[in-house]
Amino acid sequence: MSIIVAVIISIIIGALVGLAIGIGTARMFHAPEKQALGAFRTLGEINACNGDPVSHFAFGLGFFFNSTASAIGTGALTQDVIHRIIPNWGIGLAKICTRKKDVFQVMRSPLMVGLGSMVVGIIVMPLMITIYNYIPKQLSSIASGILTPAANYLFNYIMPVLFLIAALDAGKKIGLPAILFGVLSQFISGNAIPGIVLGILVGSSWDQKGLLSLQFWLLLILALVLFVLIAYFRKITWDDIIHLKNVKALAYRMSTDFQMVSHLNVDYNILLHPGIIQEVL
Repeated sequence: MSIIVAVIISIIIGALVGLAIGIGTARMFHAPEKQALGAFRTLGEINACNGDPVSHFAFGLGFFFNSTASAIGTGALTQDVIHRIIPNWGIGLAKICTRKKDVFQVMRSPLMVGLGSMVVGIIVMPLMITIYNYIPKQLSSIASGILTPAANYLFNYIMPVLFLIAALDAGKKIGLPAILFGVLSQFISGNAIPGIVLGILVGSSWDQKGLLSLQFWLLLILALVLFVLIAYFRKITWDDIIHLKNVKALAYRMSTDFQMVSHLNVDYNILLHPGIIQEVL
């Protein structure tokens, strides 16, 4: 595919994605009366910038460089393009292009934010595609070798901890379901984040409505059914979840100051269902 064709396609995709994301972002301010398209972090970050065009642009700019580097290394756009760059720049552009002084009114307008985000999408998508095409393949391979492991560590280890800390900070009724569902999700799907998010939703219903509320039991049953279906289609049984064998750790002759280790031999032998937790040697 030539660069011209790629740019034309990216312009079309950028316009459609930008328009949809902009409208959905603005509609989040009308929830629950109206359905919206967006993420909790998007709403929080937009509120933090408070409609100031410079703040929105500066916030999105940091993620623009990061997303461009990720595109160079992996050949794919990150979620930051949709969740952070396009909405923030779209709101900033909408505020600049309108005479309305009420910032909150601009952020709540699906039309203004949608059109602003569409213009941003038309510019951002082709720009990233063009940068990716003109980067030498050797540099792309080097970036991929660095960014891919970093992204894996971020998603698999750091993000679950941050979500869990947020859940625990919200209280016992939210933290307890988050821990339980997070552990279950880790064993079944290999990542704790979906389970922690479900636990936060279930715990929030428990905290607000109580244990006897219909909403709490519906969310709890739906979450459990979801885990059962995932485990069934992944052919995971109860024995696979609870069956751990021979976890050994041998350490010899460690110095008392913990700074110099003369000899350390650690042997982990974890036998679980393939695909849940990889064997560590």
